[in-house]
Amino acid sequence: MIISNPPVSYLACNSYVCFLLTRFVRHSNIFCIILGLKMVANFDFLKKVDKNLFEIIDEAEKLYRDEYFEQCMTQTRRFGENVCKKVLGKNRTTEDTFDEMLATLKDKGSGEEQEKEFIDDLYFLKKYGNNSTHSSKVKKDGMDALECLKRAFEVAISYAVYNKGAKADILKLRYDTELLVTGKKAKKSLAEKYSEEKARSAKKNRKSSKKSINVFPLSEKAATKKVQKKKSNKQYYTMSSRKKKKGIPVFWIFVGVSLFVSVFLIFVMFLISL
Repeated sequence: MIISNPPVSYLACNSYVCFLLTRFVRHSNIFCIILGLKMVANFDFLKKVDKNLFEIIDEAEKLYRDEYFEQCMTQTRRFGENVCKKVLGKNRTTEDTFDEMLATLKDKGSGEEQEKEFIDDLYFLKKYGNNSTHSSKVKKDGMDALECLKRAFEVAISYAVYNKGAKADILKLRYDTELLVTGKKAKKSLAEKYSEEKARSAKKNRKSSKKSINVFPLSEKAATKKVQKKKSNKQYYTMSSRKKKKGIPVFWIFVGVSLFVSVFLIFVMFLISL
């Protein structure tokens, strides 16, 4: 396979890398199907919330891996439209098009920041989905398709938590591009490791503070007496005189022996000189 004119800009390089990886993953998917294995997906949390929505967006990820970027964006638009229908529920009356449903959703919204982001993401999916559907030329723009999947991911999380009452833990999830193209989860980021370590340290500090309260339940007076007693003991031992040892010190023994040896040598030399 010969690839001409490689991209130069940063975004284009990312798209180029994704393009190469998706070629590899296409074959990996075939092997997984043959072996009966199931690949992990970014939208796995949506299975328990709404299986139909999960299947729609899961198909979008498969289209991305197979390099059908235009079809991927169209599929994310379909996902957004179905989410919009479900959020409106009984409030939906004569709205038939995605545009009309979004307008109703915007009018009846509470105006909260999370809700605004949710509607903005749906508008984004509609816009790029429409562009890919009605485009006269086929554009192999992997970055736009990837952005649509990321927006759909945020929409899915908001829908699951704020509309279906799913656990708030999934709000911490981030779209994993590596998981999309390779089927393997990326390692934890430095920020995630730091947060976990900080939480562990805080937990340890809470435990140690609890132990100190239980292990040393001394009253203020008792603690004061104990400190005073400790200080007095220290003073007593530092001021106590050192007992004198009995017997002749080693120094004087050494002096005596040296003197005796000197006198003896002088006496011997005197006898020799005679």
